[in-house]
Amino acid sequence: MKTLKATRFEAITDDVIVERDVMVRMRDGVQLATDIYRPAVAGVAIAGRLPVIMERTPYGKAERSRSEIEIGMAAPLKREEVATFFVRAGYVVIYQDCRGRYNSEGQFSKYISEAEDGYDTASWLIEQPWSNGTFGTMGLSYAAHTQAALACLNPPGLACMVMDSGGFSNAFQCGIRQGGAFELKQATWAYNNAREASKGITRAAIEAENIQAWFKAMPWSEGVSPLRAAPDYESYLLDQWRSGSFDDSWRRVGLYMEGYYDTFPQVPIVLMSSWYDAYVKSTLDNYRGLSGHPDRPLRLIMGPWLHGNRNTTFAGDVSFGAEAPLGGNVMETWLGFRRSWFDRFLKDAQVDTGDDPVVRAFVMGGGSGRRNGDGRLDHGGHWISASDWPLPGTVIRRFHLHGNRQLSEVSPAGDVPPLTYDYDPKHPVPSIGGSLTSGQPIFEGGGFDQREADQFFGSDNPGLPLSARADVLSFETEPLLEDMVVAGPISVELFVSSDALDTDFTAKLVDVYPPSEDYPAGYALNITDGIIRCRYRNSWSKPEPITPGEVFRVVIEPFATANRFARGHRIRVDIASSNFPKYDVNPNTFAPEGYGRTAKVARNSVFCDAAHPSAILLPIVGQDSLTPLKPQAK
Repeated sequence: MKTLKATRFEAITDDVIVERDVMVRMRDGVQLATDIYRPAVAGVAIAGRLPVIMERTPYGKAERSRSEIEIGMAAPLKREEVATFFVRAGYVVIYQDCRGRYNSEGQFSKYISEAEDGYDTASWLIEQPWSNGTFGTMGLSYAAHTQAALACLNPPGLACMVMDSGGFSNAFQCGIRQGGAFELKQATWAYNNAREASKGITRAAIEAENIQAWFKAMPWSEGVSPLRAAPDYESYLLDQWRSGSFDDSWRRVGLYMEGYYDTFPQVPIVLMSSWYDAYVKSTLDNYRGLSGHPDRPLRLIMGPWLHGNRNTTFAGDVSFGAEAPLGGNVMETWLGFRRSWFDRFLKDAQVDTGDDPVVRAFVMGGGSGRRNGDGRLDHGGHWISASDWPLPGTVIRRFHLHGNRQLSEVSPAGDVPPLTYDYDPKHPVPSIGGSLTSGQPIFEGGGFDQREADQFFGSDNPGLPLSARADVLSFETEPLLEDMVVAGPISVELFVSSDALDTDFTAKLVDVYPPSEDYPAGYALNITDGIIRCRYRNSWSKPEPITPGEVFRVVIEPFATANRFARGHRIRVDIASSNFPKYDVNPNTFAPEGYGRTAKVARNSVFCDAAHPSAILLPIVGQDSLTPLKPQAK
């Protein structure tokens, strides 16, 4: 139990006052620390009922949010500075520490308490003398998860939302697990946040652990992990890791927004993510699942960045140019956009929103291909607007995997032997970037040349292309004769077999640059990837072992993307059976998830013949469907 702090008032400026650490009681008696920012005159709060903006966060309600940075700023805004901006626009702003974090009471169990706690906070706030009975929500990542969770319960007073890079549509399929595999960003997040939340000998114990060494000693167990000094964090992490089957635990409110689409509040919602974010699928699934209701205006924004880095020009080793940042291109500022959204739906203000397109998306690619002044590949790109997603006019084209490693729309020949490789769980294929977040200090997301390097965990042969590994199958088109824009959902259909009782198959879409002066060996840029754990090939809820030698079909669903494959480039698909440490390693034994302490080398085969036409299905968009977004004044 945390020690309660006394509520205190503090004048931020003459016209903004904050009441800190107001302890709001939840239904089970636990109290959550809440800061309330209100308008003031000469440092004294003024009376009156105003609309409220709420953000619930596990990252410290008084701490800086790294994402609150606009173009030209040297450092992110403090939360009190963000609050001041909105208070001066006529709002009360509240920030709240999630249960068990910072100044709030209770035990932290990631994601599980956010729905009820959010609902109880909403019920409290609409009854306060400074509230007019309506509120909007905002926040990035976990603070988007908290919004989705509370909204699933239809709290009183909710009027609009801004969900930035989060809000689980189905955490089993995006955010905690993907294709049946466990996303190991959950392990690095637990380690980093347990350390930050701890003090004294507990913090020292966590910091004394060698997290890199622990990643080579998986799976972890109770008391045998880098989190053994923080049992609350260890417990929830192991529970996530071991919850392999899609059962009722995954349908809990807060993890399963798609189960509430039919009853979700009819309120306006902004949904934002980015192509190298970990929540692409959640964002797009939520957009699709909530579309079609006139009383629920939706706006979708998809940029090219890493998680929450909305005003950067790059992701990893790849630059998207001056058009990439949100500020000055999609909108003047992110703060200003949110104020307009809240004014429009919390105040019924007549806000000039211009054309106000439903979809704003960045199409990557089309740059010079040179190395820019920062040493990054100039991949380029531009913003488009559209009335819906997937983009109207999208055509799905099937590109077949051929036994000679070609990728083409030509159907495969009748009698072609399968391509076979050995997958050794003790030597998995290293993750070279991707749609990742919270991975430091083990892995990092973004676009990179698909080549092993010292910066990537598990790289045993720095300088070696992943395509040179015996356990990676690469399939390439001929050089493209004209630009080809791939924009939308992607699926990979594989006919496979294995001599193991369980194994994984991974698929990665790659944009292959031809050799150039800056990149004489070319540049193989990862665009998106996915995975399937074969025990779930027939059912997410009823895992079943493989019959060794039997040929079966699996479908891998990499995250959607939007990329221009330029003339002269090649489209490549890489097939393997591991992508570590993005996903946990399959030991190939059919051991219960998170318990496999022995491993088997699996001999895996991919079939590419007429009877087993393995293929990738790509959404192709014509130039007439790519309406440029009108730029904002800079």
